[in-house]
Amino acid sequence: MPTYDYRCSETGECFEVRHGMSEKLSTWAELCNRLSIDPGTVPLDSPVERLATGGQVVKAGSLKNPDLPPCATGGGCGGGGCGL
Repeated sequence: MPTYDYRCSETGECFEVRHGMSEKLSTWAELCNRLSIDPGTVPLDSPVERLATGGQVVKAGSLKNPDLPPCATGGGCGGGGCGL
């Protein structure tokens, strides 16, 4: 199952949640329930936002060029970054 990052609109805190691709959490209550955390004083109907984040794991063998980029092997990317 993939992981997604959500931000609470009330507190600005971000949380990593694992769920199916077709699911989307929209309230603080749903997020707290999924993570089994105490909602505290944040209103349960407060919206949460799913962030556009990368970082999904791809097996090197499934790529055309199975060599790992320098940043994945600890060598760093030349020119300031490769965008991975």
